[in-house]
Amino acid sequence: MNCYCKYCGAKNSSIASLTASHCPRHPAGANKGLHALYEGGEKAKYVCKHCGTSNSSLASLTGSHCPRHPLWANKGLHEPAL
Repeated sequence: MNCYCKYCGAKNSSIASLTASHCPRHPAGANKGLHALYEGGEKAKYVCKHCGTSNSSLASLTGSHCPRHPLWANKGLHEPAL
């Protein structure tokens, strides 16, 4: 089973290992917060919960800015829907 970070799409085989390291795309800032588990599981396509943009890669989806992000329009990153 693979585990993914909901902020950056980093993949690890263990939840403990994933959540023990810093996330470069954490909302608090690069390397200020830890990876957080994406609880949606592996999918063929990941969809942003704010604008509906989709991508086959969680890392690619969360790596680009969202035009409808509630806190930072065009500054906040896409967030995957469960």
